[in-house]
Amino acid sequence: MFEQLVDIICNYVEIEQEDIKPESRFMEDLGFTSFDFMSMLGEIEDEMDVEIEQDKAADIRTVGEAVAYLESLK
Repeated sequence: MFEQLVDIICNYVEIEQEDIKPESRFMEDLGFTSFDFMSMLGEIEDEMDVEIEQDKAADIRTVGEAVAYLESLK
């Protein structure tokens, strides 16, 4: 799940895959804008066939939190 998410993250920001860690914060560390983040969530929904609740998505700050949330949906 982590590797799949890292692949998707790299579609949105200019960062090397090996530099993305579970504790990496989307906005502060990876340079996401709110628009990038919402666009990425849409791609995750399509790629992983999940439904992301907007109120839950607003609480996701790190890559690790995103992985944990996505795993809870499976």
